Amino acid sequence: MIKREKYIDPIRDFYDSDLIKIITGIRRCGKSVILREILEEIRQKSDNIIFLDFEDTAVLSSIPNEIALLDYIDRNRKQSMCYVFLDEIQRVEGWSGACRTLRIRNCSVFISGSNSKLLSREFTKELSGRYVSFQIHPFVYKELTEYGMQLGKKLSLTDYIIWGGFPKRIEYNGENSQRIYLNELNETIILNDIINRYKIRKTEIFKRIANFIFLSNGRILSARSIEKYMKTNGLPCSITTVTKYIGYLEEAYAISTVKKFSNKSKRELEYYQKVYNEDVALNSIRVINNRYDLTHNFENVVYNELIYMGYSLQVYFDGNQEIDFVARKGNKQYYIQVAYSIAEEKPYKREIGAFSKLDNSCQKIIITNDDIDFSTSTVKHILFRDFVLMNDLA
Repeated sequence: MIKREKYIDPIRDFYDSDLIKIITGIRRCGKSVILREILEEIRQKSDNIIFLDFEDTAVLSSIPNEIALLDYIDRNRKQSMCYVFLDEIQRVEGWSGACRTLRIRNCSVFISGSNSKLLSREFTKELSGRYVSFQIHPFVYKELTEYGMQLGKKLSLTDYIIWGGFPKRIEYNGENSQRIYLNELNETIILNDIINRYKIRKTEIFKRIANFIFLSNGRILSARSIEKYMKTNGLPCSITTVTKYIGYLEEAYAISTVKKFSNKSKRELEYYQKVYNEDVALNSIRVINNRYDLTHNFENVVYNELIYMGYSLQVYFDGNQEIDFVARKGNKQYYIQVAYSIAEEKPYKREIGAFSKLDNSCQKIIITNDDIDFSTSTVKHILFRDFVLMNDLA
């Protein structure tokens, strides 16, 4: 497995902090690997380390609750600062109380686990602000190709646009094996992380809404439009239910929502938002007859790459014209349009024309999967093959 320095570097400043370090993110994105990489770094300066993996049933059966966990650590630690690593900690009864106690007993605590248990709202409630959290994402293209090289595999841009960046999926040979793995992962996220956790009784309605949302990545959605879709398909539900289910998908880190921003009103437009999948595989495994949604998956992976680069994103909307992203980082701001191809005249005019009402003080970028540079005097064209190797837009 590759070393994901992008994620580990900001955590280093907290190695000796009494704040609880939480590694979070969607299932199978590589949280446990990062936890072990941090452990190996700390091992260079200390041997006062305890690592417990509660996926191991033997470990969980011997340490099932808060009291047993505190007793185990107290018996096995040394008196100096102890570095405690707890993987899949959510399986331990009373885990949050144990973590709060450990941090005042001269322990530096690192935890990771199923995101369905380690959610932002729960951090606030259970740990009362005594934590710092770091969200991990599936591989972007640079990471995917690096891991592929370790495995002796060359992964194309098209493979990335269709099957995304869940690390383990590239360990399997052949599309069928990858599909089986990804479908099993999808079932775990939908069934274990959401339906069981929130005790959803209308499981068929939730699954249909989830399917609709995963297949709608890169599109503007509203709770009302989903409610109408469900009613049309004979599964009526309320807007309140739809909104609640969208929230569950966000809390499981399966999707992200990006609000429209109106420059005229200087405010976010609350009721309309674009939805992006945490990984485009969540779209592709739902596609029938291999009719993969390259256009919207392409925009989705551009979104994921920009998030990885550290940009905050909104959708620009001036009442008539929409631009895919307003990307901000520090004092830099970019207006970005994304299109699979602008080689034909019609999409070229449409996509380049999206910038027509913006003055030239704005930095305007279009990203496409074309091989030819279509830059103009006011719009910079970045080829996708170059974009995925960049660390910054500047």
